[in-house]
Amino acid sequence: MDGNNGFTFTEVNSVKASSMKVISCHFSADGKWLATAGHDKKAVLWYTDGLKPKSIFEGHSSLITDVCFSPVLPYLATSSFDKTIRVWDAGSPHDSLHTFRGHSTCVMSVDFHSNRDDLICSCDGNGEIRYWSITNSNCAGVFKGGTAQVRFQPRLGRYLAAAEDFSVSILDVETQASRQLLQGHVKPIHFLCWDPSGEYLASVSEDSVRIWRVGSGDEGECIHELRSKGNKFHSCVFHPTNPSLLIIGCYQASWNLHLLMTLVITIKFLNFLLCKYVAGVCYCF
Repeated sequence: MDGNNGFTFTEVNSVKASSMKVISCHFSADGKWLATAGHDKKAVLWYTDGLKPKSIFEGHSSLITDVCFSPVLPYLATSSFDKTIRVWDAGSPHDSLHTFRGHSTCVMSVDFHSNRDDLICSCDGNGEIRYWSITNSNCAGVFKGGTAQVRFQPRLGRYLAAAEDFSVSILDVETQASRQLLQGHVKPIHFLCWDPSGEYLASVSEDSVRIWRVGSGDEGECIHELRSKGNKFHSCVFHPTNPSLLIIGCYQASWNLHLLMTLVITIKFLNFLLCKYVAGVCYCF
């Protein structure tokens, strides 16, 4: 952290994860492993230190849309266009431990519950959300509400955030009731992330990023909005130890690369750090 210039980033390593598009990546809870997955139908597990490959997980018959680690067990889950979700033992690159079938179309996202180690959630392109029990290897619930992404609230796991078209539903995990409907985007939402406390949620569409305060009431409050000035936003993540920093990924950017070696836009207490994706590589400024 530079007191005058804000946060700066320096590339320490890079690796070509695939000859095809990488769609999703996720760090394990202890930070020792990184999982990547995408159009080559494989999930690759990397040692974070040195970015050396550890294992390759194969089994999907179509591209993988999402990959995530369990926060409490050495498992990772993948969702795919082949309409399935697979759960893998991160320490054993063999067949998946579980393959869940039931979605009628492409599965777009998957996530582990933050403190219930047997529960995962998925959503498909038709807006169907399914809970799955790892213990019983079956579907534990079906309801409507998400087409793009689902993310459990960190720590407490009381809520599930589900993105569908231009809105985000905040669903009660136990009852599946919609507690809040977050509206305001004018283009489809394709990415969500919670801050580490589980009190704030970021939603990303192509032309804007919104930060929401998710309280215990029925109304979610948009406390910040970053509108695009030519950039095409794609993804976001809160810094794990400095939750006032939100990093935003773009797949097209309008800024001058030479002039913007470091760009930090401060909006009240939040720092928005823009990243540019070029040929599958994320450059941070």
